Amino acid sequence: MIDYTFSLVDFEILLLILVRISCFVFVAPFYGMNNVPSRVKIGLSVLIAILIFGSVDKTAVTYTGMIGYAVIVLKEGITGLLIGLAANICNSIILFAGNIIDMDIGLAMAQEFDPMTKAQVTITGNLYQYFVLLMLLATNMHHYILRALIDSYEVIPVNGQSFDWESIANSWVQYMGDMFVIAFRIVLPIFASIMILNCILGIMAKVAPQMNMFAVGIQLKVLLGLTVLFLTITLLPGISDFIFTEMKRMIVSMIEGMY
Repeated sequence: MIDYTFSLVDFEILLLILVRISCFVFVAPFYGMNNVPSRVKIGLSVLIAILIFGSVDKTAVTYTGMIGYAVIVLKEGITGLLIGLAANICNSIILFAGNIIDMDIGLAMAQEFDPMTKAQVTITGNLYQYFVLLMLLATNMHHYILRALIDSYEVIPVNGQSFDWESIANSWVQYMGDMFVIAFRIVLPIFASIMILNCILGIMAKVAPQMNMFAVGIQLKVLLGLTVLFLTITLLPGISDFIFTEMKRMIVSMIEGMY
């Protein structure tokens, strides 16, 4: 006969595990999308917490009174938020690249509301964001993100955090530099094509000053920009690889800064 025992202490530890997982789920890419029902996020968090409860190291969970327990809850919440945010913030790379592309081809004023971020984003940035999200699902990157959270309990047990804020800050600074480098690599084909077009329009403005190059250039930039976007769509796996590599580096850096 199997005897299941579940004490109040186990329930309190389960809540601590649930805090880290739920904070991660609500901010992580794919899992934390705003158009995903809250019931699904809560159910997923509870299910994962129950499944990994037996394998989590509970030796570091020591507290005195409600204040001590609240401090542990706060630390677990910060841990989940940092891990999830490290993965989610990498989406800003593709949004930044899309913003630059639309500025080059003249579509910067045409913005739309993105239900994922609840903010106004450019058309190209939103298009690329959904393409990268599809690549994230196709390459099982969302499994890697979830495994990273679960594996974090091996190096950061419950109440085992030791926040190194200097290391975390250095990781964010390095990410800012990588964001600009990766974004400009994505933008480079569009930027080079528009720069050549601007040179041609400048020469034509000198050769034929009676032509209104400003009116002609608007249509040509949009046409050339959309054409280059269509021709470079095959580079999307490489773009996704850059972003996913940066996502992995950020997750590892955040975890290293907490133990």
